[in-house]
Amino acid sequence: MPQTIQMFGIEGMPEVRAGDDLAALIVEAAKRQKLAIQDGDILVVTQKVVSKAEGRVVRLSAVEPSPLALRWAEAYGRDPRHVEVILRESRRIIRMERGIIVSETRHGFKCANAGVDASNLPEEGTVSLLPEDPDASAERIRSGVRARLGAEVAVVVSDTFGRPWREGATNVAVGVAGLNPLKDYRGGTDPYGRPLRTTVIAVADELAAAAELATNKVTRVPVALIRGYDYQQTEQAGARALIRPPEQDLFP
Repeated sequence: MPQTIQMFGIEGMPEVRAGDDLAALIVEAAKRQKLAIQDGDILVVTQKVVSKAEGRVVRLSAVEPSPLALRWAEAYGRDPRHVEVILRESRRIIRMERGIIVSETRHGFKCANAGVDASNLPEEGTVSLLPEDPDASAERIRSGVRARLGAEVAVVVSDTFGRPWREGATNVAVGVAGLNPLKDYRGGTDPYGRPLRTTVIAVADELAAAAELATNKVTRVPVALIRGYDYQQTEQAGARALIRPPEQDLFP
């Protein structure tokens, strides 16, 4: 039988603040929705609420911009304090051009603005940062759900990244717990018997992208539950497995 995959947006969560227990908020919101979280479910949680809960929000009024941030901001009409936060969150700057900063974060992600973002924050003059350790964030949510419900779930922390060569952004996995983020087809054959030599699918990214259809950006639905996808359970791999080693990267 073909695999049937279901997806539910978990609605009704309150505004998340520093110190909140995300697992508890998710479980309670699902109960109010009469949505029973079950073994094998996947919870895709947007980065923004994870960062809020972990206190990864910066007030720009407390930021002193560097000379580089001042020059860049003046040239492109940006807030120098916001630029300064981006510079601080970057391991290295890949490109600064036409008002766009592409950098590598301390996690190894290559993205616009080092993941620093001002959207979906209730207070003016604040920006959110990526979690310090998104894989650990995912594991805390997973463990919290297990402690409350006894359910073995997987958790993906998602964020929105742009893509080279293609217009439009898509959600990707920045944190993973409980599932192998990669599905390796190498060594198998296609339906016509041809050997598969290079195909490795980033299933965690695909789950994150699919979940955005239920969460999107403007409906205050920060969590999606995906049911029916037969993923490989693991305690070992996290989103770090999705970062291509520099020696294999054609676009460093």
